[in-house]
Amino acid sequence: MRMMTNVQFATIGGTICSVWNSFDWGNMLHTAVLAAVGAMVSYLVSRLLDRRRRRR
Repeated sequence: MRMMTNVQFATIGGTICSVWNSFDWGNMLHTAVLAAVGAMVSYLVSRLLDRRRRRR
């Protein structure tokens, strides 16, 4: 593995800082909560449909 130079560290650090600053963290939290709720609803609906299919 090759050693990283100070310039490479500075470039990576600057990129991370600029990306970090561009995120709207409130929006990210809202998106994560909606994704979790959507996954839970999808799972529950698939379980209910599977149970209903087995009864027939």
